[in-house]
Amino acid sequence: MRLRNIPRAESTIEAHDAVINQPEAERGKWAKVFGNSNPIHIEIGMGKGQFLLNMALAHPDVNYIGIEKYSSVLVRAVEKLEDFEQDNLRLIRMD
Repeated sequence: MRLRNIPRAESTIEAHDAVINQPEAERGKWAKVFGNSNPIHIEIGMGKGQFLLNMALAHPDVNYIGIEKYSSVLVRAVEKLEDFEQDNLRLIRMD
């Protein structure tokens, strides 16, 4: 897959509430991050987030964390969250 540079990707990702910008600081504090003690499912290499978004919608009683390495890919997932009203999904950009 060829990655394209998206100039606004970094600022869009950093500004969104569902994105955890400093995941190291949240280690072990996931109940506080999500505001509940539901089980957590993690998807590593989530791509544009379609699968993870559908899982979060289908299972509101489970917290989901999506991890993606590339900002140009993660920004597509962030854009899909504009109409997402549930609070059981967080995204992280890291390797």
